[in-house]
Formats: sequence, structure tokens, C-alpha cells
Amino acid sequence: MMAEAATVLAMTAAAYLWTGTPNAAERRLTRPLPTPASQREANSGDTPPATRTKAGDQRETMLRWAAVAGVAVGCVVVLGVLFGGVAAIILGALLHRSFERLERAEQRARRARLIADLPIAVDLLAACLRGGTPWNAAVDAVAEAVGGPVGEELQALGIRIGLGVDPEEAWLDLARDPVLAPLARTAARAADSGAAPAAALSRLARDQRRAAHAAATARARAAGVRALLPLGLCFLPAFVCIGIVPAVAGLAAPLTFP
Repeated sequence: MMAEAATVLAMTAAAYLWTGTPNAAERRLTRPLPTPASQREANSGDTPPATRTKAGDQRETMLRWAAVAGVAVGCVVVLGVLFGGVAAIILGALLHRSFERLERAEQRARRARLIADLPIAVDLLAACLRGGTPWNAAVDAVAEAVGGPVGEELQALGIRIGLGVDPEEAWLDLARDPVLAPLARTAARAADSGAAPAAALSRLARDQRRAAHAAATARARAAGVRALLPLGLCFLPAFVCIGIVPAVAGLAAPLTFP
């Protein structure tokens, strides 16, 4: 009974972590339209975004360790202390390693989405500012329109500024992300000097568009290089059967049949 419970616990936690939580686009499609009351509640910021993110990370970490512990307990109960302990160490390490690889894949996907969406967000910001939209309203509108990691970062930034944080300080905090750093520094300079940043944002959008194109080209080339080995393995049996086997058979025929 204990082994079955541990197995179910491990499989449930692993399945939850493998499927992951809904992305930003799914959350935007499933959430209801904001009402004035909900908008005021969101702007009040009862729970800061950083706190919610930290709580989510802690919950995911607990689920990962629960999966590893469930596998370890199941191995010990089923195989005994000696063999089960060895199997628990091996399987626990493999499971933990798979979670780390999954997390790195999520980070790479987030970075790629940031690079792809940032030029669009910067262009929209420049267009809003040219139209006379205030900074805070422009940031909120672009965050809602773009979505994804860029939208989440801009939405958190707008909430912080709405709570009274100095705009320059808020933008400089955003500069800790290397992808968002050019936008953050441009906006921080504009907030400090009071100058109109529309022209600078347009130039930044062009630069970021070129950077996104270069990153996409690099990913495509890397995918082509990674595909060479599986493709070669697929053609290897045919090469052996058509090229090597007849040659070996031809050399061995005089020796076998004199």
C-alpha cells in the first residue's frame, strides 16, 4: 500500500511538472474581461508580482522534491533497503536531472520569446507616445497587447509605478534582464530627463528587430546541425547493406567457394 501511494505521488507530481502551468497566451484567453472593480483591485497591488512569482517557484520546488521523495520511498519499499536505496539514489538523481533540463528548456523558450516580442513592444510604445499617451497608460496598453514574457514584465512594471515607485528606479530594476536592458535604459533616461523618447524607441526597435532576426537564424542553423547525427544514423543501415555487405561478400566468395 505504501509503495502504491509513493508511486502515485511521484507520477502525479512529475506529470504536473512536465505539463507545466498555462502560458501567458492561454491565461489571457481564459481569464474574464476586466471590470472597473477588478481593475482597481489589480492596481491596488495587494500581492506584489514578485511575491506571487516567488510563491509559485517555491510550490514548484516542493512538488519536485515530493516527486523525488516518492520515487525513493517506492524503491525502498518494493526492492528493500539495500537494493532499493541504490535504485532510489540513481532514479532520484535522474529525475532531478530531468527537472533541471526541463527548467533550462523553459528558460531558453522564455528568452527566445522575449527576443522575438521585444521589437513589437518597443514599436507599440513609440506609437503610443507619439500619439500623446502618457507613459503609464502606454506601458499598460502594450503589456495587454503583446502578452507573453514581455507583457508580464511590463505589467509588473506598470503596477510598481502605479504603487508609487520612482519610474527611473523601476525601469532600472528591469534592466537586470539582459534582453530587456536596452529598453529599460532608454526609458530610464527619458524618465530622468523628461525628453520625448519616441525617436530613441524607434531606433531601438530597429536594432532589436535585427537582433531577433540574428537569433532566429542562429537557432535555425543550430537545429540543422543537431539534425545531422539522427539523419546520418537513419542512412547508416542502408549504407551498410548496399555498400559494405556486397563488398565483403564479394571478397569472401572466392575463399568460401574455391
